[in-house]
Amino acid sequence: MRRYTVYLGSVAFGTMLSLGASAMLTAAPAPVRHAAGMLTLTLDPASQTLRTLSPAAEPAFDFVPSGRAATRKGDGFNQIGDLHLRVRSAGGTWRDFSSAQHRVPVRALAAGGTVIARADMTATMGAGFPLTVERTWLRERGTPVLRFTLVNRGTTPVEVGALGMPMVFDNIITDRSLEQAHAQASFVDPYIGNDAGYLQVTRLNGKGPALLVVPDGRTPLEQYRILDDARRTGAGSVFTDRTPRQQTFEGFYDWMVASAAMADKGQPWNPATGFTLAPGERRTFGVRLVTAPSIRAIEPTLQAERRPVAIGFPGYVVPTDSPADLFVRAAQPVRDVAVTPADALTLTRVAGPAGWNRWRVTGTGWGRARVAITYADGSVQSVHYYVTKPLAQVAADLGRFSTTRQWFDDAADPFHRAPAILTYDREANRIVTQDQRVWIAGMSDEGGGGAWVAATMKQLDHPDAGEVAKLEQMVDETVLGRLQMASGGVKKSLFYYDPKAFGSYYDKGIDWSTWASWDRKQADDLGRSYNYPHVAIGHWVLYRLARHHAGLVTRHDWRFYLAMAARTTVAMMRDAPHYAQFGQMEGEIFVEILTDLKREGLTDDAREVEGLMKARADHWRTLAYPFGSEMAWDSTGQPEVYAWMRYFDHPREAAVTREVILGYDPTIPHWGYNGNARRYWDFLYGGKVKRIERQIHHYGSALNAVPLFDAYRRDPADLHLLRVAYGGFMGGITNVDREGFASAAFHSEPDMMRWDAYTGDYGMGYFGHAYAAATYLVQDPTFGWLGFGGIVREDGGAIAIEPRDGARTRLFIAPARQWITLAAGKIARARWLPATRRIELTLDPATATTPTAHLSVEAPAGGAAYAIDKGVEERGFTTVALSSTATTLTLSPR
Repeated sequence: MRRYTVYLGSVAFGTMLSLGASAMLTAAPAPVRHAAGMLTLTLDPASQTLRTLSPAAEPAFDFVPSGRAATRKGDGFNQIGDLHLRVRSAGGTWRDFSSAQHRVPVRALAAGGTVIARADMTATMGAGFPLTVERTWLRERGTPVLRFTLVNRGTTPVEVGALGMPMVFDNIITDRSLEQAHAQASFVDPYIGNDAGYLQVTRLNGKGPALLVVPDGRTPLEQYRILDDARRTGAGSVFTDRTPRQQTFEGFYDWMVASAAMADKGQPWNPATGFTLAPGERRTFGVRLVTAPSIRAIEPTLQAERRPVAIGFPGYVVPTDSPADLFVRAAQPVRDVAVTPADALTLTRVAGPAGWNRWRVTGTGWGRARVAITYADGSVQSVHYYVTKPLAQVAADLGRFSTTRQWFDDAADPFHRAPAILTYDREANRIVTQDQRVWIAGMSDEGGGGAWVAATMKQLDHPDAGEVAKLEQMVDETVLGRLQMASGGVKKSLFYYDPKAFGSYYDKGIDWSTWASWDRKQADDLGRSYNYPHVAIGHWVLYRLARHHAGLVTRHDWRFYLAMAARTTVAMMRDAPHYAQFGQMEGEIFVEILTDLKREGLTDDAREVEGLMKARADHWRTLAYPFGSEMAWDSTGQPEVYAWMRYFDHPREAAVTREVILGYDPTIPHWGYNGNARRYWDFLYGGKVKRIERQIHHYGSALNAVPLFDAYRRDPADLHLLRVAYGGFMGGITNVDREGFASAAFHSEPDMMRWDAYTGDYGMGYFGHAYAAATYLVQDPTFGWLGFGGIVREDGGAIAIEPRDGARTRLFIAPARQWITLAAGKIARARWLPATRRIELTLDPATATTPTAHLSVEAPAGGAAYAIDKGVEERGFTTVALSSTATTLTLSPR
């Protein structure tokens, strides 16, 4: 049983008993509700920290964790209005101070007019604090403002090396059902943009209003730093919080105005700074709390607040063969633009729409890059980019690395894992043949299946005969009969811990006593449904390659692989029904398998699969938020739930799912957070460094892009959907290094700021990337013609686009509302002719393995049906014979 100490004000409950009954009967003053524009707030009477913050229109909803007040009261629990500082005098040692560490009542000062509350909070900062600090809550321009003023009243300068304002919002899912969490909790995403930085606080259900925390005056968001779990850091640390961090609670963060003294080892997002207060000098900083009516209205709200707004198209990941555009709107003129490293990017000014600065952004290096925009008033906005190789080259690197460096062919392996593609440790530069978490070395689970799923999905759009041969060998000799039973069931791991049988094999430096070191019985269990999509992908990709290409697949024909894909689908429902009630990561694979069963006329198999899937969908329709998983909350199941809601024509449920995704998947001018579907616990299960930590581009980024792409194609006016989707789609490619190693995710905490050394569960994200790879031609009323995944140019009366999405097999022409996909063949370029509403599509010449193109055209947004001027209709495709030169097709409205 958990034991808690209950705190009243700053005195422990047990101590209060000794003060006598009269002290216990003295009631604390009731908090006063204050209205400030579209928000209402209450403050704690003793500390003047924020107690509640609600939209005026929804007073029952609270952005801060007021419902946890009983367990989050007293020393060590941060609230909005607290302050963390690391300071030193005259070159002495750094000392840390926190208003939350040991609660002392603040000294209230006179308030009135626009001032809601004012206090001298110096006493609560701790003994020996060399400054004074005054905190003010006020109403200004219809919004609440929190403002701090530091004053050096001493006789010697005081250097401030770190200054953080705790940002405590209700992102706690502990002890809440999914319905409660979606109704009551919020997620916070940072734009670590220095003077232009802000936080967006979005409700889990995706509904408005959203809350924006923006700087008041010169208050840069230099760093967004986790408040460590006080239970794990030990005595003495003040940059902590006592709320236990776990899978149901990511943690709270500090808005760091200064961070130079934090001595972090990782390369920070922004240069770390500090400042010195001379005797008699003061500095004021703070934040404004602003509501946006919806998530999609965040950028217009920032503009209305006269905040600098940066919008990158198609995003902030820039392949060297595909320039991007950066649009910036600000109240101040731009004085300077600088790139770090200087050789990473080239920015060229081009004409932009009225009121917007525009630059063409060309990648010239590789890896992280920071664009610093300095305005006339000296303020600096940071926009964070990542430069990659051309996407086709990234895919080639990944395929080569995974089928060579990760190729495991030890015939003497006691666990019969050879031949296979196994997890890789980039720090040690070797295959991981054993790990305490046995699945990581066992080819299953996400942490163990990720490596070979990525290698398999690479072949979907970039088949290489040698790599395909290895995948066939792996599926035929290791997956079938070892990882997968003849009945279709899939084991949890091929590797396991059995010291009696293989005592000499196991590394004695590893702790094998934990729950994660499964024995053989546990490893052989067939009951984890999440393992089934991985195996189904292996069969389905080989089916597609065998069906649509010549000579690539040789061990079995297409019928065999499609039948095995169907068998795997059915087995999941039979052998793993508990977790199959939830959406699965990569669950879109089951939609594809069903579609192909129907296309091939395999009616009985199709009927069985469809019936099983419909039962799942019908169950989900009975739930308000059908997004459960093994975890209390997850961003795993939403994509498959959305896919089946669309398949079975349930638009309302699909819309709910879409909006929920937008609640945890933002668009932000930062490659790491743009399209970064929230995940913070999977380093525990698939990473080398095991800890709770906000993960940058875990597999959820690319997976959650898939339903948002589909939603955009159904509603091309909603550009927000495409921007978030493309951010996740491209974010997932940054995990691949220059040689082709793919990391599970990026460690966002300042002590690391680097990619994890394990491949882990990356492959699930590469499924989403390869599955969704496409080019989008868009005409925006403000920004004009845009290419997401392609280079656009105006060509007389036509708009031409050249795909650079890496796959070149899918194209959406938004003005025509036409979705063009190729199961075989490559799109070289396309032209949209607005006057006649025709599309001219040019395909690559034939190759030895792709003599024909297999093309389909759909109108998901309800546009006109289009006809193709060449080819033969078969199995739902238009088959077009390719020649030794490019082939041009014309698509016209019927």
